[in-house]
Amino acid sequence: MIEAVMLWNEPNNLSHWDFELDQDWTLFAEMVRRAAVAVGSESPKLTRVLGGISPIDPIFMERMKKLEVIDEVDAVAVHGFPLDWNHWSIDEWPNKLAEIRAVTEKPVWVSEVGVSSFGAEEVQEFGLKRTADLLMPLADHIHWYSLLDLPKEWPATTRHREAEGSSYYRHFYMGLIRQDAVPKRAFHAFHEFTPAVGICQWFHFEDPRLDEAVRIMRDLGVRRLRTGLSWADSERPDAQRWFDHQMRTLEPFDVTLTFCFTPEHKGLRPHHTSPPQAPDEFADFCARMTRRYAN
Repeated sequence: MIEAVMLWNEPNNLSHWDFELDQDWTLFAEMVRRAAVAVGSESPKLTRVLGGISPIDPIFMERMKKLEVIDEVDAVAVHGFPLDWNHWSIDEWPNKLAEIRAVTEKPVWVSEVGVSSFGAEEVQEFGLKRTADLLMPLADHIHWYSLLDLPKEWPATTRHREAEGSSYYRHFYMGLIRQDAVPKRAFHAFHEFTPAVGICQWFHFEDPRLDEAVRIMRDLGVRRLRTGLSWADSERPDAQRWFDHQMRTLEPFDVTLTFCFTPEHKGLRPHHTSPPQAPDEFADFCARMTRRYAN
């Protein structure tokens, strides 16, 4: 079941939105407003969520409010990784949510939160338990990132890659299960927090891990899943066949479906983070996907 659609992912992060081309986010706001209206026209009762922000920035959220984006969505979302990338303590989670709630009365979802096992599996295990203790009383939508480690032969979605040093390599250790299919310490604790805590797991185009991931999540008692359909991938040959297979396979879960990533030939710059040349084209993609999968 499609529980919600999320419009873009980490728009205030250079890895996901080119704010060199859109320094005040007016292009982003126009694109998302049109997409939200299009989704609402297709499925009026479907929850529309502003793509999770990273870093957690109330000033950015104020900007979205001023540009009337918040008026067109039903919830907003945040992402936090205090033990890996953010410059704040894990115990500051309640304060971080309060900062956003001071800006908007819309529900605040935690659509990505995670801890890598880059330094030690014990750190990830501690982070999972402490995160759940802090967030479960405060947010009714929490998605742990992620179930599976990113394979080392795949690139992480980032602008700077190896220039980031250890920050880049942490991307490959965020899963509860290693690339060689060995569960980590945190995996064995995760069932203590389901179904209150869901999973955020991105599936790449024709991802061979899909079926096994579904089996594992069901065994863990996961009910809520956040994943995505890439607008850029929709331009690939056989894209609709893969999208249909992915969404059919994920039917057992309450899915938050994220729409993001610009096809290179449709951007102001040939990159998946670029604002589109025509914002209505993103809205059309969101409407088509909503019509096909959410109704």
